Amino acid sequence: MQAGRPAADSAANAAGEQSHPLRWSLNAELHARPFMTVEAPARVLHLALLDSPDGPSGADLLAAFCRCLGVTPPVVDQAHHTLDLGDLRLKWEQHTEFSSFTLLLPGPFDQPFDNALLQAVPMSWWKALQGRVLTAAQVAIGKGDRPDTLSDADTRFFSGIPVAGSRALGGGARLWSDFRIGPDGFSRFLLWDTALREQQAGRLIQRILEIETYSMMALLALPMARRSVADVAAAEARTAELTNRLLGNPHGEVEHGLLEELTELAANVEGMIAGSSYRFNATLAYHALVEARIAELREERIEGTPTFGEFMERRLAPAMQFCRAMARQQTDLSQRIMRTTQLLRTRVDVALERQNRDLLRSMDQRTHMQLRLQETVEGLSVIAISYYLSSLLGHLVEWAAGSLFGLSLHHVTGALVLPVLATVWLGARRMRQLLHKAGT
Repeated sequence: MQAGRPAADSAANAAGEQSHPLRWSLNAELHARPFMTVEAPARVLHLALLDSPDGPSGADLLAAFCRCLGVTPPVVDQAHHTLDLGDLRLKWEQHTEFSSFTLLLPGPFDQPFDNALLQAVPMSWWKALQGRVLTAAQVAIGKGDRPDTLSDADTRFFSGIPVAGSRALGGGARLWSDFRIGPDGFSRFLLWDTALREQQAGRLIQRILEIETYSMMALLALPMARRSVADVAAAEARTAELTNRLLGNPHGEVEHGLLEELTELAANVEGMIAGSSYRFNATLAYHALVEARIAELREERIEGTPTFGEFMERRLAPAMQFCRAMARQQTDLSQRIMRTTQLLRTRVDVALERQNRDLLRSMDQRTHMQLRLQETVEGLSVIAISYYLSSLLGHLVEWAAGSLFGLSLHHVTGALVLPVLATVWLGARRMRQLLHKAGT
């Protein structure tokens, strides 16, 4: 057995050395977002801060928080860190679009939502957030048996009606919240541990905070969807107008102008989609996470009290449906403009083909006429050349013919006409054939 250990160690080292560049980071992702170990009673303060290209990063804010408390900032080499700060425990996480800070203060309490945790956050650090707080929540975790319904003393901790609540995790805990931002700027959750097993409290708190955070992230698209209503309606009206103009001009008098207007409209709509598609797609992803986290609560209904799932279904789902509808409407509008543009391009192409056909026919007719004219001119040219050539040859052979054969000028000239005509015509024909062959 000992002889085989070096080989095993060598194999293990080889596997590490030959790892894919992404292997370690991908494996770390499986263990990201660990939940905190929480034992009731305790209180939790949670912040979700949107990332900003112009402000400090989440890691910078973590370092600033540590320096405000006189603690050495950690080396940020992962997407999460947990720090012990005396009586407090801090959990920091970096998400795709935001970073979160979760403070845990263990121990009993008289007032579940007093300022004990707020006072632990330095005021100078609050000022550095620069309006980036999207979620601020406090969770109070009590322990022991208690009735399902809230007492009047507990109800005063919430400012909204109704208060949602349920038995969670198979009845091991009671949850309550109104999901409203209170006068102190925090939403409040009251959790009572009646029979939770070890580490269930930490998981339950993380699920509650994720529901609160992801629902707010999902709602980020709602203002954009509302703003796009007027733009989409105007674009749809413009599309209908251009389509009617296209149908009202069957003979193609204004196709080129329509094509330019449709192209401009298509560019505007594509710009609208490009500016909103990321947010709309992110909304769908966050809403799916909210639904998954609610399912993980395993809620049991408390008579007369809406569950967290029912509350979100009634309040969050309509907003998500509206965002989906606007995203779908933008896509449908883009496709409708594309179809109209293709129809118009087809009409323009057919008109151009018709014009090209007429132009080719006209050119063919002109070419035929030019050929006939050329043949006529060529015939006249043969006659003229033959006339002058006959005259020249007549003068050249006049002396010889008169001396040798006793012929007159008229006889010589007359005898030369036909041979000269034939020679000139054959020469012109031969030259035309050579030129035609060279052209092809």
